[in-house]
Amino acid sequence: MALRDIKARIDSTKKTMQITKAMEMVSAAKLNRAEQNAKSFGPYVDKIQEVVGSIASGSNAKHSMLLTRPVKKTGYFVVTADRGLAGAYNSNILRHVYRTIQQRHKSPDEYALIVIGKVGVNFFKSRKMSILDSITGVADQPSFAEIKAIASKAVSLYADGTFDELYMYYNHFVSAIQSDLTEKKLLPLTDIAETKSKSSYEYEPSEDEILEVLLPQYAESLIYGALLDAKAAEHASRMTAMRNATDNANELIGQLTLSYNRERQAAITQEITEIVGGVAALE
Repeated sequence: MALRDIKARIDSTKKTMQITKAMEMVSAAKLNRAEQNAKSFGPYVDKIQEVVGSIASGSNAKHSMLLTRPVKKTGYFVVTADRGLAGAYNSNILRHVYRTIQQRHKSPDEYALIVIGKVGVNFFKSRKMSILDSITGVADQPSFAEIKAIASKAVSLYADGTFDELYMYYNHFVSAIQSDLTEKKLLPLTDIAETKSKSSYEYEPSEDEILEVLLPQYAESLIYGALLDAKAAEHASRMTAMRNATDNANELIGQLTLSYNRERQAAITQEITEIVGGVAALE
């Protein structure tokens, strides 16, 4: 490779490294805030789960969201990102969901998808898989108002019998270098009655009327909590991916610089040899 080509490649790699370093710093800043959002929302979910669990376990309520029914159709709620450059963040979850659907179902009529994120929407559309609802362009620090409509629709589709169970898939944030693919059965809420309440409550109006309001809110809260968790995992994955890209670029620059110096030294040696040979010829 010519010296000019090596020098051009070094310069282009340095520019790429500057971009990946900047993206790493941006993702790190977003991660800090997203992690706080996910943690601060946790106590709310725990409390509403305690209240709902107390009512469900202490009453004869027979709300449809608490009861298992024969499964004719399964819903899959999948949380992905709007863009890539986040390592295996999107591919892991999409491969898992796709493989799960292929194993569980023989017909497209047996399942339906609800998808958050452009990457997931494009993935399933390209495979001509049924998407009942989707949303893209969710903010890096999402508010509940942004996903209220899709969360409410997911609960309504279960309530009206469009599907008989709903599974949710997302990446759970563990640390800046680890996120775990999570599969969670969202509906029916068969395990909610097992929640042990730490407090006693008096209910007004009736328990059935309270559950009619609280259960959909609780399910929607689980979806929002999963999205906050997934956003933290997304920023962490992108930060790690950009850090690895920066390290790889730095390593490549070192290798190219070594090659450049060797080629330059060889060229200088060749020039000296030619000069010496020319002088010898004149003598």
